[in-house]
Amino acid sequence: MKNIKIYMSAFVLFLLMGVGTSYAQEKDNILPEANKEYTAKNYVDAEANYRVSNSKFSNKTNSAYNLGNAIYRQNQASEAKFAYANALRTAKTATQKHKAFHNLGNVFMKEKNYTEAVEAYKNALRNKPSDDETRYNYALAKKMLKENPPKDDKDKKDDKKDKDKDKDKKDQDKKDDKKDGDKDKKDDKKDGDKDKKDGKNDNNGEPKQEPGGMSPQRLKNLLNAVNNEEKKVQNKVNANKVKGKPVKTEKDW
Repeated sequence: MKNIKIYMSAFVLFLLMGVGTSYAQEKDNILPEANKEYTAKNYVDAEANYRVSNSKFSNKTNSAYNLGNAIYRQNQASEAKFAYANALRTAKTATQKHKAFHNLGNVFMKEKNYTEAVEAYKNALRNKPSDDETRYNYALAKKMLKENPPKDDKDKKDDKKDKDKDKDKKDQDKKDDKKDGDKDKKDDKKDGDKDKKDGKNDNNGEPKQEPGGMSPQRLKNLLNAVNNEEKKVQNKVNANKVKGKPVKTEKDW
């Protein structure tokens, strides 16, 4: 009975080993077919096969990476980056990581996300520093990032400029208000000095001139002079009447 149990255990172990070997030796026949479609530029069919391969062998990097390439070739860059990210999750070698990061950088460049593109190319170079194409793309991404800073940074700069403009405007308004205030004070001082001067003249007893420029006192003196002349003329007339001589009313020729 004891020997039977030993034989049964050995048989079960043999079966399990056989099943494990069967799964381990199962080949991914779909991946080569997908690669053929990709080479023939049948990117839609290639994508379909890569998806099947990736679902059955999710721990393999090649199917995820190639899936990203097939999607990228269909101008679906934003969708391709998820496949590249999945490839990076399972990547084990520096070569695999280099390729996935490089293509991920290309995706970000298409999206004009230069910050992420710089980081992706930098990580690609860490895994393969000798790649000239990656180095060129890295330099280009840094140049584009410098010329096109992130929107948040631009908004901060614009806000700072607006604040500086507002501050300058407020300072200028304060200066203008102060200038106007000083001018008003100066004008008030002039008016006050003028009023004081006019008041001083009144206090000294000097008469104000009437329209025409003749003072009342001068007008009075002139009237008195006229009256005096009239009296003189009247006296002469009266004297002539007494003498009996006629008064000449016209000049001699």
